[in-house]
Amino acid sequence: MHYLIAQIEIADRETYSKYEAGFMDIFLAYKGRMLSVDEDAQLLEGEWSYTRTVLVEFPSKEDALDWYESEEYQSLVKHRFTSSKSNIVIVSGLD
Repeated sequence: MHYLIAQIEIADRETYSKYEAGFMDIFLAYKGRMLSVDEDAQLLEGEWSYTRTVLVEFPSKEDALDWYESEEYQSLVKHRFTSSKSNIVIVSGLD
């Protein structure tokens, strides 16, 4: 399994909602599984100034990249780009 972790600082919720409205249909078509969307993460160490933290799972790194690089997602993600700042990584599971 591979996991995508996103730290998102949402600045414009109205525009960001356009991203949210189209997200799940595209995400699910690429074998994604939503594990967590949290706007109240409990800080244990360091600094965490993000509005939202997201954890998702894909069967493979290729599936994650196919989703992220897809024409459908790239058309939608412009709403996130204009309404927020993000840090996003793909990490490998231990299985």
